[in-house]
Amino acid sequence: MKRVVVGLSGGVDSSVAAYLLQQQGYEVIGLFMKNWHDDSVTISNECPWLEDSNDALLVAEKLGIPFQTVDLSEQYKARIVDYMFAEYEKGRTPNPDVLCNREIKFDVFMKIALELGADYVATGHYCRKSETDIDGKKIYQLLAGIDKNKDQSYFLCQLSQEQLSKALFPIGELTKPEVREIAAKMYLVTAEKKDSQGLCFIGKVRLPEFLQQQLQPKEGLIYEVDRNHPVYTNREVFPDAAEALIREAEGFSYAPDMGKVVGKHQGAHYFTNGQRKGLNVGGTGEPLFIIATDVQTNTIYTGKGNAHPGLFRKALYVREDEIHWVREDLALAPGETMPVMARIRYRQPLQQAVLHKFADGLYVSFEQPQSAITAGQFVAWYADDELIGSGVISK
Repeated sequence: MKRVVVGLSGGVDSSVAAYLLQQQGYEVIGLFMKNWHDDSVTISNECPWLEDSNDALLVAEKLGIPFQTVDLSEQYKARIVDYMFAEYEKGRTPNPDVLCNREIKFDVFMKIALELGADYVATGHYCRKSETDIDGKKIYQLLAGIDKNKDQSYFLCQLSQEQLSKALFPIGELTKPEVREIAAKMYLVTAEKKDSQGLCFIGKVRLPEFLQQQLQPKEGLIYEVDRNHPVYTNREVFPDAAEALIREAEGFSYAPDMGKVVGKHQGAHYFTNGQRKGLNVGGTGEPLFIIATDVQTNTIYTGKGNAHPGLFRKALYVREDEIHWVREDLALAPGETMPVMARIRYRQPLQQAVLHKFADGLYVSFEQPQSAITAGQFVAWYADDELIGSGVISK
């Protein structure tokens, strides 16, 4: 009998994943990951780890499977939290959920599971895994979940072939309502439980307070740039396609003399492109959106309305060392291109795009301009419903 360790999070998805595996004849063990101790920056009673741990235990007891808690808070701090602080300090906006899957669930946690004699690790992600054979070599494929409203393949965009080989996603063929229905029929305590929000395994965190643990507040100015500014209307035309692509990915350059002062902030590193809330600037008619931040000068640039030209670009760049191919056999060589479907954030509808491989990295050019392309976030690219690669957006 094959042994599977399920990451029981205390939510309905992992609960049903454990039940389904049990029904399929696996020997199932439930493990709860404790990744956080500091409750001072979490919003009270919003997804506290203790409640989740208790729910996970109740589910394990109901299913009659062994259960234990593993404390990974030291590794989580080193690999996720410290990375987040470093990225925000550089003016980039990291995605901790993607990192948590790569570094914690499918690395640290997976190693613990394998030490327990597990053949596989399972999670409650809405995605699917398949296999294909290329030149006699088994290749693992990461596919979108059947429920398009809940597809979570994006969060797993950094997984490797080795990690995928040991992974199972039991609910990937189901919709969320079907998962809740199964949980209700089994009288699982998590059947009606709300989905958790916020950082992976931490719960809802007050981000400014969280960041202020390491990044000190520093007053700076907020500028508003008019949508008719020459920076948008007098753009240079480059006949060379490669040069045009590079310039498009670089976006717009801003300076204080391009706008008017509309307010003050407590640190540019607390803010991100496309952000509307938290600026505390009133009397502008249309809401202000952040179009750029500069942590060197501690400056924030904004524009009125969600159609402001400063929010949009048609290309982005991924550095060579931050390109990741789930399907290594499809990796591009310099000079090669590939039409794909891509997204720059979770839940974004897939966008038509082309990958352009250069010697120093990868450019992704989109058919339609994209709003709030943000350094530090992940771009993931697909062939049909298969996620084949991803990268950290550099600019």
